[in-house]
Amino acid sequence: MKAALQLKFGQQLAMTPQLQQAIRLLQLSSLELQQEIQEALDSNPLLQVVEENNHTDEKTESSQESSPETTVVEASTQDSAELMATNSIGEDLAMDTSWEDVYSSNTGNTGIASDDELPIYQGETQTSLYDHLLWQLELTPFTETDHAIAIAIIDAIDDRGFLTLSTADITASLSLPDIEEDETVAVLKRVQQFEPLGVGSRNLQECLLLQLNALPDDTPRKQQACEILENYIEHLANRDYKMIVKETKLKESDLIAVLQLIQQLDPRPGSQIGENDIEYVIPDVNVIKVNGKWTVFLNNTSTPKLEVNQHYATITGANSDDNQYIKDQLQEAKWLIKSLESRNDTLLKVARCIVETQQEFFNKGEEAMQPMILNDVAQVIDMHESTISRVTTQKYMHTPRGIFELKYFFSSHVSNDEGEDKSSTAIRALIKKLVAEENSAKPLSDNKIATLLAEQGVKVARRTVAKYRESLGIAPSSQRKRLV
Repeated sequence: MKAALQLKFGQQLAMTPQLQQAIRLLQLSSLELQQEIQEALDSNPLLQVVEENNHTDEKTESSQESSPETTVVEASTQDSAELMATNSIGEDLAMDTSWEDVYSSNTGNTGIASDDELPIYQGETQTSLYDHLLWQLELTPFTETDHAIAIAIIDAIDDRGFLTLSTADITASLSLPDIEEDETVAVLKRVQQFEPLGVGSRNLQECLLLQLNALPDDTPRKQQACEILENYIEHLANRDYKMIVKETKLKESDLIAVLQLIQQLDPRPGSQIGENDIEYVIPDVNVIKVNGKWTVFLNNTSTPKLEVNQHYATITGANSDDNQYIKDQLQEAKWLIKSLESRNDTLLKVARCIVETQQEFFNKGEEAMQPMILNDVAQVIDMHESTISRVTTQKYMHTPRGIFELKYFFSSHVSNDEGEDKSSTAIRALIKKLVAEENSAKPLSDNKIATLLAEQGVKVARRTVAKYRESLGIAPSSQRKRLV
């Protein structure tokens, strides 16, 4: 062994603090970026927000480019809820989560988004279900022991209003002497009379029966509805109406009336009361039509514009430490401003490339979505694919069709009969349209949907149709069949 020196040459990207900051800012959402800027303003005296009255011309131009201003748009789910009300009755009956699909009432998101739905959350903070039940508990006369049992029961109720533990487990968890399960069951029955009615149910069947039994005795079809829920709930979940008619001797018209009564019940009573998480979405870019062409502009109202405070920058400190502090803060301020400018430039380039590629989407909707992947944009604007991924995550585009995350516009390629590429998003839209227009008494099978797509020049396998259908939250044809 002999020691030796060897010289090697190579290229390596040094992650300087400036580059690290630019990359970090690039992947922040608008709300996160606002918080980051505010923290920088609080800690760095050499940073300040550009005063609007000193930049009247710039403000006017910005307001024109970013119009329409950021708004909170309400998602319209009524049409899709009505469409899917009876589409997935028994898909996951064992989990007691699919029964809600039998209802035509507003039981929440169904998985099929209508064209006017917007990917944005909205809502008001309300009293939680837990607090609402505790409030009713304090107004109800209980013994000290029963009060402790009731609290344990309420602790075990989830946001849907269902009991997540068995009465045996609840009894075992109580550190009370000589408590039998029968006592827990008795207290549970009293809690189940709290509002919303059906809360504290151990399963979906019990939940619906509690609501039915609370209806007046003269309610039409109440007795038949109770009989079906008690004895034929599995047949109802599987939409085996012929078997129900055979077993109950009901006429089809009578069965329809019974189903209409059941549809008035709430399969998730806890959802009536609860805290809705509010998530605000501020669009980073706006898309408007200019001279017949869709054009993208930065939403300058989403983040403040920064500049260096020249007054503090020219101050000379009394000692070297003060001077060094001012120098360091000045350098950080310049880095932040430059990083923000780089972020905006990159975001605008990516957004413009997306809009240029998806002109037909803005004109005709998602059925005209063009296939596009991250690498397509990376090649056009000459940037790395990882940069495109960062800039399209948690960044939103405000368009006349709604507010969309930039990642929404990316989808895989599927070739049609002519060898042309079709976006998987467009194929999903076509499947959703076919299901929306189908005869509910004779829903389309996956094979039939594949055949209809082939007639439109889109050749996809049945298993691909099934995969896209499931991703849209659309139940199989056997579960979409309905009488009402």
